[in-house]
Amino acid sequence: MKPAATTYPVHELIRNRWSPRSFAAQPVEPEKLNQVFEAASWAFSAMNLQPWQYIYAHKADTAAFQKILDCLVPGNQPWAKNAPVLIIALAQTANADGQPNGAAMHDLGAANATLMLEATALGLYGHLMGGFDRDKTRRDFNLPDNLTPAVVMALGYIGEAEQLEEPFLSREKSARSRKPVAEFAFQNELPAAQ
Repeated sequence: MKPAATTYPVHELIRNRWSPRSFAAQPVEPEKLNQVFEAASWAFSAMNLQPWQYIYAHKADTAAFQKILDCLVPGNQPWAKNAPVLIIALAQTANADGQPNGAAMHDLGAANATLMLEATALGLYGHLMGGFDRDKTRRDFNLPDNLTPAVVMALGYIGEAEQLEEPFLSREKSARSRKPVAEFAFQNELPAAQ
């Protein structure tokens, strides 16, 4: 675990949430997985449309797990293959009446954040990846046009960093950092362009 060194005090779930690449072989219990999905369901969403859907596979379900793993870019596959669960997070970008839902990706992000905080509370860790082939995912999972794959998550219990090869080992052990608040939060208006 690598708690964040924050400038201002934040809840320990936020400080303790991080994105490891090293996962233990221990499976994620189905009831805990359902619990994190339940948490996602309670995220805020525009007009309460809840435009998120998830496709997941446990590592024990070899064919289904491999199908998701094959959608990842080669740079994510070497470590993600050890995660106990892989999850595709999808946003329903059009409403039932066909109108675009401009808030769908935002709302999916909120659901994903809520899911990850619940996972942290349960001693689980997740790594969200934008590095995957969206077209392949769309084809392989026969997704309708109004369902957009946004990220793939690796979820599980944390493993020993030493099981990773480089460059992943160094990344796993490096210090965490974030931009200071003053670089992204501005009272009244944005600063003049530089």
